[in-house]
Amino acid sequence: MKTTIFGSKGFIGKQLVQRLLELQYEVFEPERGSSDVYETSLGHVIYCAGVTSDFRKRPYDTVTAHVTFLSELLQKARYDSFLYVSSTRIYYGAKEGFENSDLIVNPNRSDDLFQLSKLLGESLCLNSTRKVKIARVSNVCGQDFQSDNFLYSIIKDAVNNKVINLQTALSSAKDYICIEDVVELLIKVSHGGTSIIYNIASGTNTTNEEVTNEIQRLTSCDVFVKQNAAEIIFPRISTKKIQEEFDFKPLDIIQRIKQLTSKYQAERIIP
Repeated sequence: MKTTIFGSKGFIGKQLVQRLLELQYEVFEPERGSSDVYETSLGHVIYCAGVTSDFRKRPYDTVTAHVTFLSELLQKARYDSFLYVSSTRIYYGAKEGFENSDLIVNPNRSDDLFQLSKLLGESLCLNSTRKVKIARVSNVCGQDFQSDNFLYSIIKDAVNNKVINLQTALSSAKDYICIEDVVELLIKVSHGGTSIIYNIASGTNTTNEEVTNEIQRLTSCDVFVKQNAAEIIFPRISTKKIQEEFDFKPLDIIQRIKQLTSKYQAERIIP
């Protein structure tokens, strides 16, 4: 079964390719800008191309990845199914984290560029007349220390500088999910999912305090919180669909954070 991965050089994409090859699937990894994508059948497409932690510095690249190139593929490419990888970040400010929840975005907030571009990508998919599905992926937890995302940044600071400086309150909370769970679910949704939109999440929020307590215990670092730090709590992400359809049971996030911290500490990976 042929599967095409866009964004195969990214963290999720690399892991997807590795797992698909282990399962003995035929995998196609198009080079950026290659015309081959319009000249052959792509089979099952998983679209992981995107900009994450540095989207604020790369607004045009963000829109190109999340919307422009996606639009061209939806119009021109030949495929059996298409899975667009979005983000649970779109639930920021919402009351609930269900796939059909009302969402809140504001173009006056610079950080909302990410959500707006992902939602426009989703809207293109939903208005396509072809076989398209959407996977809203939560904060991925795995060995990705080249990333400047929150979790990796504080682990690196704890190990290298013996201090964690939090810009948001200890009570701030969001959903984390292990990379292995993400990969398995994306493959299942892509090749056999019966719904249009899926949340790919653990279904449980983890606070800054829970995260930093474990890292502090292992590294003996100090933890400082910015004065009057804002409390940012995402709504609980519903995982009812993936539980019912795929019998999903998430791996333990706190245990994974312990493993990541210990591994980084042992190897002293200096960026």
